[in-house]
Amino acid sequence: MSISDQLIRLLHLLADGRFHSGTELARALDVGRSAIWKHLQALDGLGVELVGVSGKGYKLQRPLQLLDRQHILDQLGPRAEALISELEIHPAIASTNGHLMELARHTPSVGRVCLAEYQTAGKGRRGRHWVSPFGHNVYLSVLWHYQTGPGAITGLSLALGVAVVRALSRAGVQEVGLKWPNDIYWRGRKLAGILIEVSGESSGPCHAVAGLGLNLYLPERQAEPIEQAWVDLRHIMGEEVMRQRNRLVALLLNEMLPVLADFEQRTLQDFIDDWRNFDCMRGKAVNVLIGEQAFAGIVRGIDDQGLLLLEDHAGRVRAFASGEVSFRPA
Repeated sequence: MSISDQLIRLLHLLADGRFHSGTELARALDVGRSAIWKHLQALDGLGVELVGVSGKGYKLQRPLQLLDRQHILDQLGPRAEALISELEIHPAIASTNGHLMELARHTPSVGRVCLAEYQTAGKGRRGRHWVSPFGHNVYLSVLWHYQTGPGAITGLSLALGVAVVRALSRAGVQEVGLKWPNDIYWRGRKLAGILIEVSGESSGPCHAVAGLGLNLYLPERQAEPIEQAWVDLRHIMGEEVMRQRNRLVALLLNEMLPVLADFEQRTLQDFIDDWRNFDCMRGKAVNVLIGEQAFAGIVRGIDDQGLLLLEDHAGRVRAFASGEVSFRPA
């Protein structure tokens, strides 16, 4: 799906939060009133909520800050700025991860960052659809190249989880926790998710694309298909967070890029203590699903390799390298 330049211009006009008449919008875009009406309908289809009042015009129901490349770059720290080779922002894209995975087939570039206002085929774990309404959340992916094989970056998603929690803390978000292996939670509800895709030789050079989806604001209508408990930053911090989107992206990159750049040398051991401090599953009753099998037990944390430790009803502790984990009702 493509999003026209006129639609983006319309959003920039509405982003001030004030009412604009249809005539005013048509004049600004040099189009007819019927074209403005079609654009407004298109925005509604993208998940952008509008308010229309007779005699006053149209306004956004909630604040909107479109992604701005220079605004993001201006707020990066020196290390992160040096690690970025390219930062691209797409009005609409199938998937930020998918885009960088395709680029990685043709170039071994490192530090390439892809952001999008809207994803038509955003992905979560196990190929699930990631709900991606326009302009309200963070859809971010980074491409990195490693000289050693995938085995050398085992645990990278756990380390990046620590980086995301640190960034959210710098943004003023409290009570954030990590749910193994790659989810960020707040008070028992999912706030963000990490997806890492790796391609390359089993014992030689490989590339990894690290994707992050973070909820700033999820309209109820758009969130209806989500089957698990979720939360967004607007609920946690209020409306003002919607005006901090570019700053939040910069904070995330400041924390994530050094982790990606240094992971071959630092490894998971440098992050394991922080991960355990942020662990929101320890001591909780869960089910671990692997294929058609379900394992019930109490989470006893993670071991030094990042494997999930689950204690069953008989007191036996088993380590899991993968699996779908869901909390069980008390």
